[in-house]
Amino acid sequence: MTGVKTGLAAMAATVVVWAGFALSIRGIGASSLTTMDAALLRFTTPVVLLSPWIPRTLRSLSGERPAVIAALCAGAGLPYFAISALGGSLTTAALVGLVIPGVVPVFVALLSYKIWGLRISKAQAAALGVILLGVAASLSWRTGPGIVVLLIAGLIWSVYTLALRATRLDPVGAALVLCAPSALITASLIGSGLAPSHLSLDRDALIYLVVQGIGVGVIASIGYSIAIRRLGPRLAACLGALAPVLTTITAVPLLGEPITTATLVSLVLIVGGVALYPLLKTSTKENSDAAQRRSVVGAHGGVRS
Repeated sequence: MTGVKTGLAAMAATVVVWAGFALSIRGIGASSLTTMDAALLRFTTPVVLLSPWIPRTLRSLSGERPAVIAALCAGAGLPYFAISALGGSLTTAALVGLVIPGVVPVFVALLSYKIWGLRISKAQAAALGVILLGVAASLSWRTGPGIVVLLIAGLIWSVYTLALRATRLDPVGAALVLCAPSALITASLIGSGLAPSHLSLDRDALIYLVVQGIGVGVIASIGYSIAIRRLGPRLAACLGALAPVLTTITAVPLLGEPITTATLVSLVLIVGGVALYPLLKTSTKENSDAAQRRSVVGAHGGVRS
């Protein structure tokens, strides 16, 4: 029970930070920073703050699988950040906070079936269908391209979610592994002039350092990793969809975004489907067989659940 409470507390902190992530992603275009400036603050800050744990993490890497490391780096690193920022520039903060965490349970379920054979019941499939219906409710000629980009970001984040479950690294080590390569790549792109930069020590830089660097890079990275371990990827992914409610509400006073009818319908459908999904029964026999297969694979050095 203590482990569950810890996981829920970690997920609660993560949800709050994710709302800040969605708002700040949408706000890049209105700030003095470029996307790469924001990325540099996002990934460099955790590396600096968590630097005392770098030697231990390097030692732990010898026992980690390359595929899991790659999934961690891509799933929440620079590729995810850049795609999310592109989606944010094409849509609204509400949709960033709604679509990405909203579709993660769908992609996690599909990937879990593909990788481990974890099947879902008809009732769960219906709940996932409600989520997709909520995404469709937001589609229009104006938001369509951005939503497609956000769906890709949600898929990438789902890979990260499963990688957190499979990794042998501790939460701090996982945060360093995803941030360090992205920080180096971003710094190289800016330093070489391949990516534009307007970075200076101003108010915008401080905001992104706190929200993205400390909040997303440290608090959410470690918190989500703890939640995955304590609650499992499916429940953690579902609880993550509570972030859209907070994002939608705060986007009104902070960014002046109106709550449209389409957004409200999407919010109700997506959050409703996400809330129902973990409460519905799975196909017990099939998933028991799949769990046995995963145990055998894990015992031989494969991906663990």
